Amino acid sequence: MEDANEKSITRIDSKIGSVESAAGGSNALLDIRKMRILEAIIDDYILTASPVGSRTISKRSDMGLSPATIRNEMSDLTELGFLEQPHTSAGRVPSEKAYRLYVNRLMDSAQLTDDEMEYIRRHLDNRVSEVNAVFRETAKVLSEVTNYTSVVLVPQLSSMRIRRISLIPVSEGTALAVVVTNTGVAKNSTISIPDSIRPEDLDKISRMMTEKLEGHRLSDAVCTVLPMLRSEIGEQADAVADMLTKIEKSMSEQDVEVVGATNILDYPEYSDVSKARSFLAQVEDGEYLREVMSDASDVEMSVRIGTENSNPDMQDCSVVTVTYKAGGKNIGSLGVIGPTRMDYGKVMAVLKYMSKSLSDILSKMLGDK
Repeated sequence: MEDANEKSITRIDSKIGSVESAAGGSNALLDIRKMRILEAIIDDYILTASPVGSRTISKRSDMGLSPATIRNEMSDLTELGFLEQPHTSAGRVPSEKAYRLYVNRLMDSAQLTDDEMEYIRRHLDNRVSEVNAVFRETAKVLSEVTNYTSVVLVPQLSSMRIRRISLIPVSEGTALAVVVTNTGVAKNSTISIPDSIRPEDLDKISRMMTEKLEGHRLSDAVCTVLPMLRSEIGEQADAVADMLTKIEKSMSEQDVEVVGATNILDYPEYSDVSKARSFLAQVEDGEYLREVMSDASDVEMSVRIGTENSNPDMQDCSVVTVTYKAGGKNIGSLGVIGPTRMDYGKVMAVLKYMSKSLSDILSKMLGDK
């Protein structure tokens, strides 16, 4: 017992200096014993979803404290705002404040098993021929490995290289623009066409655009490539520039792949039907998730816990995200949504591994070095 205690104290002691200086206030009042107890309560609650009592903690082989001592410490942790007592239960549950401290300072890094890493590699490698399929498979695997809701923000099409541009007349003054990239991704949007362009001219302009812009990124075509080709394009240069600008703008909107939305129903926190319905409505709408994931594309890893999410219907959730890259540049993000009682260590380990795997695949597919 003594050896286990010393090992646990050493591990916690290495963290406490950071905690005491991190945020001041009540965090500075957490001594080693309180931190050990708080970490044990959070770990147990993540596993069981049941309020944790002093006897449960005292039975841990690495604790070596009596139930009475633990009760006193739990009372102090409650006064400090790290624990809450639901209803009349004798047990306590972690607060958002506790989860934030846990994520920032207390939890141990999780390691994926060899089987989990092999499962992820196998499923992603089977989809390397088509980018859209890679994103769908990434979202699917991420949800299956974590058993939470997964979200993948698909990169802007304008960052990929053009293989073909087609303009198809739809009605007077409008055309359907179809852009196919070198990775096989295709996306279409309806754009207005200048008055100087007749519907019968669109096929010729499509061929010219494809010939001149193939192999270039759409984002580069408008600002860099097209001005260099104005003399070759001739009198229709302004009209082509106008249409390309509209196409680039429409292709810059990012889509999200969401898998496992109903996984949230497996957790007791969402046994309330109206609460579950509100969550599913937000996921289905997609706008809030698109906003969250877009913001996350500039941050290597982010963890939003409970009320740190601005949307009221998402404030019983935590959203953990990481970025992924191509050619060393952040081009999107992937994330996991679950109850605040999520297994943060496992989720973060899975996200880091999948981010690296996805980045490697995309760099090869997009031809970036």
